[in-house]
Amino acid sequence: MAESLLERVKAVPRKPGVYLFRNEEAKVIYVGKAARLRTRMRSYFGAPSSMEAKTRNLRAAIADFEYVVTHTEQEALHLEATLVKRHQPFFNVRLKDDKHYPYLKVDLTDPFPRIYITRRVENDGGRYFGPYASASSIRKTLDIAKKLFPWRTCTMTITGKESRPCLEYYIHRCIAPCTAYSTQEEYGEVIRQTILFLEGRTEEVLRNLREQMNAASEALEFERASHIRDQIRAIERVTETQTVASTRPVDEDIFGLARKDAGAVVQVLFVRGVKMVGTDHFALDGAGEASDGEVLASFLKQFYESATYVPRRLLLPVEVPEGDLLQAWLSERRGRPVQIVVPQRGEKRRLVEMANNNAAEAQDQAHARWLADSGKTQAALDELQEELNLPETPHRIECYDISNTQGTNSVGSMVVFVDGKPRPQEYRRFRIRTVAGSDDFASMAEVLRRRFRRATVPAERGEDPASASAAPAHAAREQEKAQAWRNLPDLVIVDGGKGQLHAALDVMRDLGVEQVPAAGLAKRNEELFVKDMSEPIILPRTSQALYLVQRVRDEAHRFAITYHRGLRQKRSVQSALDAVPGVGPKRKKALLRKFGSVKAVREAEVDDIAATVGFTRSLAEKVKELV
Repeated sequence: MAESLLERVKAVPRKPGVYLFRNEEAKVIYVGKAARLRTRMRSYFGAPSSMEAKTRNLRAAIADFEYVVTHTEQEALHLEATLVKRHQPFFNVRLKDDKHYPYLKVDLTDPFPRIYITRRVENDGGRYFGPYASASSIRKTLDIAKKLFPWRTCTMTITGKESRPCLEYYIHRCIAPCTAYSTQEEYGEVIRQTILFLEGRTEEVLRNLREQMNAASEALEFERASHIRDQIRAIERVTETQTVASTRPVDEDIFGLARKDAGAVVQVLFVRGVKMVGTDHFALDGAGEASDGEVLASFLKQFYESATYVPRRLLLPVEVPEGDLLQAWLSERRGRPVQIVVPQRGEKRRLVEMANNNAAEAQDQAHARWLADSGKTQAALDELQEELNLPETPHRIECYDISNTQGTNSVGSMVVFVDGKPRPQEYRRFRIRTVAGSDDFASMAEVLRRRFRRATVPAERGEDPASASAAPAHAAREQEKAQAWRNLPDLVIVDGGKGQLHAALDVMRDLGVEQVPAAGLAKRNEELFVKDMSEPIILPRTSQALYLVQRVRDEAHRFAITYHRGLRQKRSVQSALDAVPGVGPKRKKALLRKFGSVKAVREAEVDDIAATVGFTRSLAEKVKELV
């Protein structure tokens, strides 16, 4: 098959264009563009050993291809984005459900335009805004605009001959062109202001409204002036919630990226003037082995291929491949020059970091919604039971992680998930006591030993008399904590590979809880190691079970590193003088008042230290020795 395809590739012209690879079912599995089609397409049929894993998998699935020659690379880039959106090829980075993204449409062909939601952009003379990531985000924008500007929502033909207006007129949500209470010019001004607001040009809207208010007041139309005043105040309240993003007026879209496994989330911040007028986030599929720059480039092509507005500048967290070509294409779409910038410092870098953080938060929220779906979590638990050959569904999962910095401030964490959902009240953290230096195996053994000892010791000792005589509420809390320790898990997961797993199994066998199944999750390739199996279990990338164990592992890592950072920060503010026997708070304060810093104390003579209030020569010698 590969040889016959290669022969056909030799007849492909060396011109710009787009190529489509199809599988045996004639389904498009990849769309690419090239400055020279033949050269680029031949690269897929070279030696497999020189290819990345994703390219090897793609090559193995190719059964046929076709191509389209274009005049320029920019035409090829545009066509590539269009075809990726149309076919949603498996091997491309692609926007999820992009064909369903909604837009706001202002139907300017109507003498009295309406503003409504549509899912198709057509060349029909209308004005479109979008795309928006979801129906909820576009409805929020539409609701705000409707509260601020009194345009009509009805679908009737406007003749101006209706006998009376509807309720919206009386609540100041429409200026009733249907009854000729307003002229076509007056209604058109409302639509013009709405468009300016949707473009983020609120200062211009406010300036126009203030002029109208002053004109109405001078004409003694005080009721109309008061209505405009209320509208101005409402717009000001809305714009007050918009973040001030710049010290000078700009026209920018700012992008952030967060990735996990084969998925990615791109956050977009829309800055117009000095304010952030909107934000939205978009989920992508197929990002697995692509670089951050490739993911962003794919997103930008698909997003701006259908976006109704291209700003003057794009701020990105990383460089994108063929940035000059992408910039030229965007400039052509805008009709004026467009800059693509990767800021390194200052105000603009802060905004990019904000976008990155928001993208990560959006991805975490999506994960949380996934966890809240009981059907998916139950399917994940059932799949995990089958893949690990567990005796029963793992209703209670405990996961352990170790965190340290070059062997210092070593800590361990234990997180608990019950029926696929986190149980934070049963999380526990451990400060490593018996292990010196960076020894993750021994540290993991200590954590598990301390955990499983508590599973039986409290029950054997019986109730503590001190706790029995304590206040009832305190006693109840202590009893609840003791019971949590006695609850054995249905599955133990340790963060790490074979070494961490063997350390865990040794401890569990010594403490008589070897019946509890255990697995080690190696982060590099997401491999699950289990007892008595030399080869790891690799769950499919799209597996619900893999997603669940990753979520559990990530939570254990977060909990451990949070505790570790707290200890490290606490230690960093401690003075070296605290380690000197006989130097308490008063003597330390006296030294620092006299010398100014620990470094100055270290460099001082013994006699000078001994002359400090509260010090003897022998104590001064200890300070010199230990500080």
